[in-house]
Amino acid sequence: MPAARVEYVAPWWVAWLHSVPHLGLRLQPVDSTFNPRDESYRESLLFLGLVAAICLGLSLIILVTYVVCVCCCRRDEAVQTKRRDSCCVTWTAVMAGLVCCAAVGVGFYGNSETNDGVYQLIYSLDNANHTFSGIDELVSGTTQKMKVDLEQHLARLSEIFAARGDYIQTLKFVQQMAANILVQLSGLPVWREVTTELTELADQTGYVEYYRWLSYLLLFILDLVICLVACLGLARRSRCLLVSTLCCGALGLFLSWTSLAVDSAAAVGTGDFCSDPNTFILNITEGQVRTEVTRYYLYCGQSGSSPFQQALTIFQRSLTTAQSQVAGLLQLAVPLFPTAEKDLLGIQLLLNSSESGLHQLTAMLDCRGLHKDYLDALNGICYDGIEGLLYLALFSLLAALAFSTMICAGPRAWKHFTTRDRDYDDIDSGDPFNPQARRMAAHNPPRGQLRSFCSYSSGLGSQTSLQPPAQTISNAPVSEYMNQAMLFGGNPRYENVPLIGRGSPPPTYSPSMRATYLSVADEHLRHYGNDFPA
Repeated sequence: MPAARVEYVAPWWVAWLHSVPHLGLRLQPVDSTFNPRDESYRESLLFLGLVAAICLGLSLIILVTYVVCVCCCRRDEAVQTKRRDSCCVTWTAVMAGLVCCAAVGVGFYGNSETNDGVYQLIYSLDNANHTFSGIDELVSGTTQKMKVDLEQHLARLSEIFAARGDYIQTLKFVQQMAANILVQLSGLPVWREVTTELTELADQTGYVEYYRWLSYLLLFILDLVICLVACLGLARRSRCLLVSTLCCGALGLFLSWTSLAVDSAAAVGTGDFCSDPNTFILNITEGQVRTEVTRYYLYCGQSGSSPFQQALTIFQRSLTTAQSQVAGLLQLAVPLFPTAEKDLLGIQLLLNSSESGLHQLTAMLDCRGLHKDYLDALNGICYDGIEGLLYLALFSLLAALAFSTMICAGPRAWKHFTTRDRDYDDIDSGDPFNPQARRMAAHNPPRGQLRSFCSYSSGLGSQTSLQPPAQTISNAPVSEYMNQAMLFGGNPRYENVPLIGRGSPPPTYSPSMRATYLSVADEHLRHYGNDFPA
């Protein structure tokens, strides 16, 4: 039972793309029938790219206007406003990064789908080329056998059977059957030009597809790198990375709109082809292949009988008749002319191989194999191919949105960085918690480092044997503090010098010690208050 034949049915997005208005550069309506040789039709596809270019220009104008307004307007320096702006910038950057990552994911899927569809088209073209080249080889091989090999055998047999007129008449009849076969073979189409064009088309399609796939892969990587640089710039509060993000974002915005222009034009053009592919193929094959042959393969099972049926039937009858005549000569002439056996067996072998070639030719000329390759090619380009192009167009739109958001958030992040540094400038430079003071301390180390004295107890040795490290500052506060320490028990205790002169009490003391300390501290302030300010 023959398998059910699956016919091509255009998907819904083909009808939607085919219904897109086609306008020329002068805004005149253009026929939407796929015809790449028509200049007006090519202009209608170019017009779609110009629409994307206009959208790019408008988006750049809007972004530049927004950036100028943000940079020129005055901000409120209130703490709540600064916190609100910082939170807004952070969440805007996070949303832009998420949208960019989602766009890259959609783009990866669309790029893979388009690549699968194109390579399915190339695979189908290669299969069709293999079938066409096989038909040409069988026809040329059979013609060679009938014209050269069979004629040589018949010529030798004519010399052997020269005395027998009945045998000569049989040889002439066999020669006539071979001539009929040659006539039928000459009526079959020659696919040499078709295979050459299909091979060139497959090679060019594969070449373009490879660089298209690679270009989009590099574009995806660039988008991810831009998102990474933007995140690093905001996390490290680096103005250099922020400027790099803005520049790369502008480049990514330009590339996104450019890819959208290419994807939209390619999707609409492919949709026009997929809406009625049979008509286009009938038009481009006119003059190369007979129309009934083309329709036989395009509408397999719907256009009636095969145009090769009559030629193949005559081929089969002529071949069968020739085989029966040669078999009769073998039975009658070989006993009388033993030398004719070799040529008669050669003719019989040649006719048998021609019969095998006839069966192969009949199978190759059948429409089912080539029609299946045709449907596979249409399914690859009209289903996976166009679907992938639509996903790539969606990727371009999402990427353009993400980069536009990044560019909008850039100036606000810059002003937030500037305001934060200005707030740090208002803090005392000696504050160890001031980031700018820490940066200045890292670049300008102090000229003299103040070492801390360690506490000494009398149990470790005499007081005269313990010498404190040499200091670069005045010894007046140190000696004073030594006198203070003698008042609190007689054991000298050495604390950090910055505590001296600032009225700071020892870490632990009793109420009587506190009163003694305060009296000594007042006297210290009267003598050294001007030299060591607090």
